[in-house]
Amino acid sequence: MAVALTPGNRLPDFELPDHRGERRRLSTLQGENPLILVIARGHFCPKDQQQHRLLAAFYPEIAVAYTGIVTVSTDPLPQLNALRQSTGAQWTFLSDAEREMQRALDLEEYTDPVHRPMIPHTLVLAPGLEIFRVYNGYWYWGRPSPEDLRRDLRALSEQIRPDWDIRTPELRANWAGDRRLHYPYRPRSHAPGSLQEGVGNGGTSGPPERFV
Repeated sequence: MAVALTPGNRLPDFELPDHRGERRRLSTLQGENPLILVIARGHFCPKDQQQHRLLAAFYPEIAVAYTGIVTVSTDPLPQLNALRQSTGAQWTFLSDAEREMQRALDLEEYTDPVHRPMIPHTLVLAPGLEIFRVYNGYWYWGRPSPEDLRRDLRALSEQIRPDWDIRTPELRANWAGDRRLHYPYRPRSHAPGSLQEGVGNGGTSGPPERFV
């Protein structure tokens, strides 16, 4: 039975070859941060090309916001890399040439029997591959703009970031304690020379735990 693309459901943890031919799991690519998952038709599609050019321009903001992005299509590696390179995308692309994801999510675009692509969708995923927002992009205006994604990711981040407002008394007290509520959400070690000492928002010592 196919997994429904409905907010609150969790995606299977697909393992697919990336644009370099290395097998990667979605959960590993996501870590414990929000993830934008672009399910694309493929390099042949001008709508995909335009969407990815916009995302490539938006990518510097995605990168500094502790957020991931992954594109997956049924293209084999040469065409997968053609889409990635021609649009200036810097993130990981995955190939579902064996159509594992397409079958599991019931996404075959039956109106195109030549390419047999996936029906394009853009998903905003909460940690744990949980679906937060779904965009059906069969028609181009169904695809999210960078501003749509910004609103979604702001709303999601407010839910999952316990230190969204560091002015609260609880957060101030926690900073003086083990700092578990401050990114990267790991208890501060009191060992001499610990790298955790003094790490605040912007630390890179590990992914956050989920707080939803």
